Amino acid sequence: MNTKTNTYCSKNSLHKSMLVGAAGALLAAQLANANDVRPGVQQVGDVFVILMENHNFTQPNPLSSPQQIFGNAAAPYINSLITPGNPNAAQVSYSTAYFNAGIGVHPSEPNYVWAEAGTDFGFHSDADPNPVNGNTFYYDSSQPMSQLTGPDRSTVVFWHRNHTPHLTRELNEAGIPWKNYQEDVQLSLSPTNSASGTNGPVNAYNGSTQYNYAVKHNPAGLFGDTALENVYPLAQLFSDLNNNTVGRFNWITPDQYNDAHSSLNAGFTYQGVHYTGDQSAVAAADNFLSMVLPQIMASKAYQDNGVIVIWWDETEGADTGGYTVPEIIISPLAKGNAYASSVSLTHSSDLNTWDEVFGLPLVNNPIAANETNFDGTFNNVATANDLSDMFVPGAIPSSANLSVSEGGFIAESTGNYVHQTVRITNNGNRPVVGPIFLALDDLTAGVTLANSEGGTQVLAPLGSPYVSVSAGEGVLLPNQSTIVNLQFVDPAAAAISYTPRVLNVTPAP
Repeated sequence: MNTKTNTYCSKNSLHKSMLVGAAGALLAAQLANANDVRPGVQQVGDVFVILMENHNFTQPNPLSSPQQIFGNAAAPYINSLITPGNPNAAQVSYSTAYFNAGIGVHPSEPNYVWAEAGTDFGFHSDADPNPVNGNTFYYDSSQPMSQLTGPDRSTVVFWHRNHTPHLTRELNEAGIPWKNYQEDVQLSLSPTNSASGTNGPVNAYNGSTQYNYAVKHNPAGLFGDTALENVYPLAQLFSDLNNNTVGRFNWITPDQYNDAHSSLNAGFTYQGVHYTGDQSAVAAADNFLSMVLPQIMASKAYQDNGVIVIWWDETEGADTGGYTVPEIIISPLAKGNAYASSVSLTHSSDLNTWDEVFGLPLVNNPIAANETNFDGTFNNVATANDLSDMFVPGAIPSSANLSVSEGGFIAESTGNYVHQTVRITNNGNRPVVGPIFLALDDLTAGVTLANSEGGTQVLAPLGSPYVSVSAGEGVLLPNQSTIVNLQFVDPAAAAISYTPRVLNVTPAP
């Protein structure tokens, strides 16, 4: 909760009485690999995200193509996971209110980009990554921007640094191991080239010789700095599970016949029923999950408080509240017995959660202005609900608890400058990793913050001046405080008023 400070400051008064206000800021920030110090609390271990395709969880009648997942006869295994009392549901929670990332976030690829970077950068295509297509996303990559010819006829090239934070890059920087298992990737020229055909090896899950690896369904593959890192064929997953050598974070993408995207040419027979068309795609995906999930759940990585997330990419038919996306989590730390969470969630919620679990700075890439949610809000990672409602308390690391205490205003005897000291304290039991910023919302009209470093451009309210907060070694330890000095220009000797807001994401990209 933020509280507003309002006190009069006169240029003729050298020292004003001390005013101490308090404002809380509950934004997630954890130290990578730090453990919660509360006794008895268990937190999420290794993470496995299985990426599925193109079906709503629930949708309005009479929409029937594609059919929804909930209650679908071609998906008996998935529905057993979300049926209270079913043995398969013992360690399962699921969402009843998971919505599309934003209006118009289609087709598939923008959603996978969003899962990695918290936005689609306004790109709406399924094309393989290529500069011509405009979907070669990088982090800190030098690219020529323009060139000039000087008076001596020499050419001067101007460069820009493309700072695009995204999950796998953050994991690299924090030293957290991750792996990217992609079915059929071994049949492509590289992880950045899609490949499909009918003459591949016999598929272990659907019995066909059809194969279809799609880069658009490989989140890390869409970012040039990590696209070629840690990529393995799906078969490697099971060897790694047996040897306990999986990553702390693991992407798992079935091919397009096993993720419910595409139907096999001959359809698919499942549990004695032959399905054709889209229902055969649902049945093949259900069969795939019924074979793969038990193998993951039998592993040490899962049993040591691991979590499996079955993730679907987008809504089909509309981006309104009447269309929900399936999201199922399986974990020893899940609330279990098919707990149905009604907390509003989106792809930003998943990314928020992984940043919390691994103690990473919250990703805050800008979102296109026309991609609000159906309720008119922006789906920023920093403000999205995380997945914690589906877990037992404490399984997802708690958010930071930062308080703000404001000192009195001190006016210079000459000139229009007014100074104030602000103390920021970590009241939680976990270290808070920088960057940390203090934004001043609703600053009195006519008053400016002289040492402002910019205005907020990502997290509303926009346009608020902000300053960076220095913490020792980039980390604010529990019960530790740090001081920020503010310098105002107040030509009219107005009463200075603002609402302090602590952010742990860069307020302007």
